[in-house]
Amino acid sequence: MMDLVIQAPALRAADLAAIAKLAGTRDVTPLGTDRSPVDRSPALSEAKPGTAERNHAGNDAIPEAGNERAPQAWRLRHVATRAGIAEFCAVAEIDHAFVRADLARARVCLVVTDMDSTLITIECIDEIADMQGIKSQVAAITAASMRGEIDFEESLVRRVALLAGLPVAALQRVYDERLRLSPGAERMLAGFKEVGARTLLVSGGFTFFTDRLKARLRFDDTASNTLEIADGRLTGRLSGPIVDAREKAARLRALRQHVCGDGGIAVAIGDGANDLAMLKAADVSVAYRAKPVVRAEATYAIDHCGLDAVLNLFA
Repeated sequence: MMDLVIQAPALRAADLAAIAKLAGTRDVTPLGTDRSPVDRSPALSEAKPGTAERNHAGNDAIPEAGNERAPQAWRLRHVATRAGIAEFCAVAEIDHAFVRADLARARVCLVVTDMDSTLITIECIDEIADMQGIKSQVAAITAASMRGEIDFEESLVRRVALLAGLPVAALQRVYDERLRLSPGAERMLAGFKEVGARTLLVSGGFTFFTDRLKARLRFDDTASNTLEIADGRLTGRLSGPIVDAREKAARLRALRQHVCGDGGIAVAIGDGANDLAMLKAADVSVAYRAKPVVRAEATYAIDHCGLDAVLNLFA
């Protein structure tokens, strides 16, 4: 028998009650991403979906994680039926996941996350392109690649070529002025670090950004692409092997073999088609505010909460 985890930026007691009734359980436990008690004890009564007044968390991240609001989350144990729950949660804008009771955070040995539009709220290459006045042109290629309509390597080479001549200082401007962490990113990483999980930031983006995020967030490892630079400007070419979908998955598999023993869980988090191979290689995959093709393939999906909601999937 499975448990059900539901969470949202603001979750009304009546919606919780309605979901509990649909699930056929009264065994309801509040969750906190910091594992501290949560003071919410709603009466289990009927309600229609989506009637709550919610504090919607948009895609714009907050620079300091301490200012973020953790999701309201509940675990419903021993769910008798799944019927109607997905439909209710979709209307009410509640993230839901049917999870095994033995899916424990202490078993997580490796956490691998994509960078652009996952760990951070932007697509770095689109913002770099904006410095050249060609954001719409580059963003269109990015979007097609994310949907799986264009081969990633082809799309990356085409987009990087359009950046030729841009001063390297523009990359620093993007990092300083536009790059923001996704809500809950630091809290999620801290939660997995507490149980000794190794962390890998893997990206089809660029080392300029992954190196800085590694230092800022204390990632154990990173893998990404290197922009070729000459005389302080981008040449429009890449240097070294391209980190694509296959390479992302290969890095996960190699680290999993190295750090995960029997019963260990490797978690992967991503949002685009370029993450699919990596997500399939993981024991538990999470589609974060992802494209439909990714949501359909992932173990779980987080559409409304921040990244710290991933912690609540594990008992």
